[in-house]
Amino acid sequence: MADTVTIVGAGLAGCEAAWQLVKRGVPVRLVEMKPIRYSPAHKSPGFAELVCSNSLKAEHLTNASGLLKAELRAMDSLILRCAEASRVPAGGALAVDRDVFSEKITDALKNHPLVTFETAVVDEIPAEPCIVATGPLTDPSLTDAIQQATGQGALNFFDAAAPIVTADSLDMDKVFRASRYGRGTDDYLNCPMTEDEYNAFYDALVGAELAELHDFEKKLVFEGCLAVEILASRGRQTLAFGPLKPVGLVDPRTGKEPYAVVQLRQENAQGTLYNLVGFQTRLKWGEQKRVFGMIPGLEHAEFARYGVMHRNTYLNGPKVLDGNFAMKGRPLTRFAGQLTGVEGYMESTASGLVAAVGLYKALNHEPEPDFTGRTILGALSRHVTTPTPNFQPMNANFGILDALPFRVKGKKNRYEKLSETAIDTLNEVIKNYEL
Repeated sequence: MADTVTIVGAGLAGCEAAWQLVKRGVPVRLVEMKPIRYSPAHKSPGFAELVCSNSLKAEHLTNASGLLKAELRAMDSLILRCAEASRVPAGGALAVDRDVFSEKITDALKNHPLVTFETAVVDEIPAEPCIVATGPLTDPSLTDAIQQATGQGALNFFDAAAPIVTADSLDMDKVFRASRYGRGTDDYLNCPMTEDEYNAFYDALVGAELAELHDFEKKLVFEGCLAVEILASRGRQTLAFGPLKPVGLVDPRTGKEPYAVVQLRQENAQGTLYNLVGFQTRLKWGEQKRVFGMIPGLEHAEFARYGVMHRNTYLNGPKVLDGNFAMKGRPLTRFAGQLTGVEGYMESTASGLVAAVGLYKALNHEPEPDFTGRTILGALSRHVTTPTPNFQPMNANFGILDALPFRVKGKKNRYEKLSETAIDTLNEVIKNYEL
């Protein structure tokens, strides 16, 4: 085994990766550019700084975020341990005092005998075994080095993504499958709107509340992509003659073209996720659920990922990454965190854990663990390494898990069974790979 693994970035992913390595006896050199240099979103010199919400989302097992926490707990996650020790009241969610949270993680790693901490700006991918976990605002010098190493088109710098919903939450009594003019295969799901439904949806959309942008994002958002609400603001009929145009689509229940149609496109190979075509948006998440829930067939839709438009450096994972977040052709170089295309605090933590455990096994010339698509840990890794026509970052949701081999009635019961299967599977992986 190499003497030391270098980890670049002391955010959630980097800190979790460091912990998973040192608890297995591997010395770590943890390099962080703060306080020499701060990204536009960071203010504190501490590790694992939370720059947005202080909520780490739901804890119960009928929510994918809760399942992910259970998996992290089974793997002795430092981030989760410190979060639970710094929690503040938040109902069914795990929320933290962000300063206490950062202090606990910083102390745990800086005082660990196997961690050597270094403050420096890294502008090259380390040649030695390493995990690069520098986040969605990676310093430009390192970004250039990553792009050079991974090839043109391997990095994205702006995340303008439409919402993604789970297939089994759609009302298929209202949605019909068809392609325009009956050409080719029926690749799209179509949500037909009457004129009254369209007008009600339009009024709600143009009056909805937008998410705030950081100052450094405003120019990017203006130039990068046109949000559906901005397009709608140009006139009541703009959407009906744009992304919602019904031309060539006949509703088989009426035999006529609808007044407008929202199309859904398959997002993953399993066919469990669909995105709303042309619906890049800056609406707040609660507003997305309210307004897009007015679309026929989406009244009870479960959002696997809400639409976003923000500055976000992330890899084209299927082009760059192998299993356990290893760089193609360089198995001792791993990436972790939002840079890989996972999205969310706990998801970033999970990627750091998986990258570190895989690297540990690779250094020991042992088989790397396969967390499988039955766990959130494995399904997230699979998502960022599986080729898709339109790769987008993803957070934890039940839609990315392997489907159960049998039918379970009721959403709550199905989610409980998926969680039970995931936990049983993870326990088997921990046993079989001696994790």
